[in-house]
Amino acid sequence: MESRGDYADVNGTAHCARCPETMTTDSSKKRKQRRRDSEHRDSFVEKRLENPETHKKRRMAGGGPAPPPKPAELQPHPAKDQLPGVSYCITSPPPWPEAILLGFQHYLVMLGTTVLIPTYLVPQMGGGNAEKAKVVQTLLFVTGLNTLTQSYFGTRLPAVIGASYTYVPTTLSIIFAGRYANIVDPQEKFARIMRGIQGSLIVASTLQIVLGFSGLWRNVARFLSPLAAVPLIALAGFGLYEKGFPGIANCVEIGLPQLILLIIFSQYIPHLIRGERHVFDRFAVIFSLTIVWIYAHLLTIGGAYKNRPTATQISCRTDRAGLIAAAHWISVPYPFQWGPPTFDAGEAFAMMAASFVTLVESTGAFYAVSRFASATPLPPAVLSRGIGWQGLGILFSGIFGTGSGSSVLVENAGLLALTRVGSRRVVMISAGFMIFFSILGKFGAVFASIPAPIVAALYCLFFAYVGSAGLGFLQFCNLNSFRTKFILGFSIFMGLSIPHYFNEYNLIHGYGPVNTGARWFNDILNVPFTSAPFVAGLFAMVLDITLHKKDDATKKDRGMHWFDRFKSFKTDTRSEEFYSLPFHLNKFFPSV
Repeated sequence: MESRGDYADVNGTAHCARCPETMTTDSSKKRKQRRRDSEHRDSFVEKRLENPETHKKRRMAGGGPAPPPKPAELQPHPAKDQLPGVSYCITSPPPWPEAILLGFQHYLVMLGTTVLIPTYLVPQMGGGNAEKAKVVQTLLFVTGLNTLTQSYFGTRLPAVIGASYTYVPTTLSIIFAGRYANIVDPQEKFARIMRGIQGSLIVASTLQIVLGFSGLWRNVARFLSPLAAVPLIALAGFGLYEKGFPGIANCVEIGLPQLILLIIFSQYIPHLIRGERHVFDRFAVIFSLTIVWIYAHLLTIGGAYKNRPTATQISCRTDRAGLIAAAHWISVPYPFQWGPPTFDAGEAFAMMAASFVTLVESTGAFYAVSRFASATPLPPAVLSRGIGWQGLGILFSGIFGTGSGSSVLVENAGLLALTRVGSRRVVMISAGFMIFFSILGKFGAVFASIPAPIVAALYCLFFAYVGSAGLGFLQFCNLNSFRTKFILGFSIFMGLSIPHYFNEYNLIHGYGPVNTGARWFNDILNVPFTSAPFVAGLFAMVLDITLHKKDDATKKDRGMHWFDRFKSFKTDTRSEEFYSLPFHLNKFFPSV
């Protein structure tokens, strides 16, 4: 399945036959250069042979008026349903050594969320470093498992399915539930709370499983136009701005160098050192992270933070994670390792609301991943299938006890854009690294001890890339339409304004604007409006549908004439190549 439709260039590198970027051999490049040199010489000779007086006057006047532009130069850039410039698209794997390094790079990037969420939650649950290390290992294992199943049987996109910050408020409500307040033993309290979170996740997983596998989300996705997709996808990246520079500022002496070096390696060096092999831009994360990590470790052992405040030491030091000493050498996560799950109806409904929010967020992230993988827009049937498998991923999170539900990791979607490698095989290799290091706990803990400001610097670039993917869908819309301007501007503004109000209110008062005696009911109403992509996508889709006129002009303004051929799996032949199931499973589970 991986190699179907692929071909190789003169260096033996495979490329997808469906990728919009065509490959040019060295000889053809030389012919083009010789042709340009010849045209330049002919132009120079013509200027010298013209009337000498005219030539003299033109030189004295500083040159004549510029020739009028050609009609072709006045045309806007053509719209592309596949992103050009991608070196390896979804079905074209890089050579194995390069693919392994790229997979390891994806593993490093996903460690940020995988470590930060347990680091925040576990101490409040009563757990120590040993429990935190075990939760991180379990989360790594389940993320690898979910990524493999999504790549094989879900959307088949190179998307990493990991922990989500959206579940944190609901998880905190479970942690602070009154029935755990009287438990004195910290380890017993931790285990009891974890079992309560497991029960809520198991129930919440049914929402995405039912909506996905029943095809209900497919019917919803068919109403999504490129215009409505712009705010949803853009704020899936831009809406996470609080995870970026504020995190760098916690330890600016290591966060800022990481951001600067990442930009230098990925953007500037490739322009200064031109060559056939993409090394610095493709492996910019490994280069920059290694340099800054060593620098941060030298600061730590040199005593730079010896007399600094505790918060600074936690953010800056490389030996404060507590994972290496607490992790086991070999540990295999297994189902119900914390004990049998417990169930509470209110908490289950609150977790279900968080699950619905991540469903919407993942929809935007899936479209961004398909764009950076140089695939066609997701057919609604394939998207619905992927949501169903993501629901199974939440079920796995509840069974194994990760403390958080699952969704598409936005940072790994941004890494696809940075490397310009959207190969499915690379992400599968990354999933192998996740499972491998989750079992060999000590080795995985070494990489998981990367300071948080370094991770925040990576977020600045990756979240920006995902936001730009959303803006890229504007090429299908009519930006000269006031209807387009209203829907676009209003939905993005409200997508930033409403979550800011809800988050700021919670920060000041300790609870959200909706505050009743039932925490689970508060979460059902508060959590959705803390998500920027959810709010923006909701406003954009409702306005786009309700302000819809059934004429061709409005349809073109919305960009639906581009999406119509992808509404069904069979209306575009490229869908079969990009999204068909392996092992001829489409015969038994056909997409419509």
